[in-house]
Amino acid sequence: MDKVALTAGALYAIVLLRAGGTFAVGWLAGAGARRSRFAGRISSARFQRAERAIQRWGAPVVAVSFLTVGFQTAANFLAGSMRMPLPRYLPALFVGGAAWALIYATAGLGMLEVLGRLFAERPALGVAAVAVLLLAACGAVVYRRRRAVPPCGDTVAEEA
Repeated sequence: MDKVALTAGALYAIVLLRAGGTFAVGWLAGAGARRSRFAGRISSARFQRAERAIQRWGAPVVAVSFLTVGFQTAANFLAGSMRMPLPRYLPALFVGGAAWALIYATAGLGMLEVLGRLFAERPALGVAAVAVLLLAACGAVVYRRRRAVPPCGDTVAEEA
């Protein structure tokens, strides 16, 4: 249990610094945008309503964003750029960051232990498992890239 607590503590410190830093960068970017040529667009009534909604209701979104992959950075940046008040942002950061740290500490350490035992007891099976994981990851990347690129050639079939 000491390993999990130490890992969770370290991950918690990391996520607080990273997410808090992303919030600060978003705050600075929002302040810069308010002084730039985009100031007219930002001062519209629609934007002001969206900003007020995020300031008031964005904290739960920030907290839940830590349970997703890829959305937490955007949520923290948006909370900063939309000037979410710190008394609303910080509790969301602390709760969401704690959940993230505990999940990654327990699941991450568990996965490392399983792989360590697999390599110690059956190295060939360990190498095969890692190879399968790498091939699956590469296959997913290739599949997504092929779907994103439009096919070459004519898109309209010629009729005979």
